[in-house]
Amino acid sequence: MGEWPSKLLDPNPSSEKILAQAVRTVLGKTGAQLSDAQAISEVLNSSKNPLLGDTFNVTTLSKVSRALYHVHFTFQKKLSHTADSQDQRHRMTPASRPLLLHHYGGEPDIVYPKLLKEVPEAKKLFDEVIEQGVNAVNQLLSRGVSFEKAHYLLPNAWAVRFEESGDLLNWYHKWKLRTCYDAQEEIFYASVAELSQVSQLFPEIGRQIKAPCYVRKQARMRPYCPEGDRFCGVAVWNLPIDQYRRLI
Repeated sequence: MGEWPSKLLDPNPSSEKILAQAVRTVLGKTGAQLSDAQAISEVLNSSKNPLLGDTFNVTTLSKVSRALYHVHFTFQKKLSHTADSQDQRHRMTPASRPLLLHHYGGEPDIVYPKLLKEVPEAKKLFDEVIEQGVNAVNQLLSRGVSFEKAHYLLPNAWAVRFEESGDLLNWYHKWKLRTCYDAQEEIFYASVAELSQVSQLFPEIGRQIKAPCYVRKQARMRPYCPEGDRFCGVAVWNLPIDQYRRLI
């Protein structure tokens, strides 16, 4: 996976054509009446499909939005244990999560918070604590304690690797929520990575999927940010996805 926290696997090159045709079928249009780009805009541009900007997830109530069901993506992912626990809240993008017993190699396997890497003294202390925890697990295993019991000493930063799949309707919901600057850091960067890869291969799909404030701006809904007092203070609605960066 290299530096990717989430890597797109085996995308269907016909994804945009499938989506466009599904939209045309719903609207009773031909290809001559509605091009692929126009059809995709009808479903993913929130100025034309304002349900996308609603603070509730009501897209399943729209016949046009349900066209998004026909596009599927699978990603290979690496998150910390704590981020993975939160990621599981998105039950409509299910994953096959690992049996840690078969992944544990006796050495630290950690996902570091970005802020920690900015403070060498803190990272050094963090590494020492991680090393102590791993040594304790190894000692227990050497004494015959089962991994099922010993693994409770693994830190929340322990890396978890898995595959996650879903249809575009539910990926859209997840990406819109998790590219918000208030989202959990690892899931934020995984979502940005996923959207960046989708946008590169399928620009008509990717260009309209960004943070909720962008979607609400396109839908002419105010305030653009739906977070109220938790507004991050950044006009993210004006940024392209490749400029989505945050430290905490």
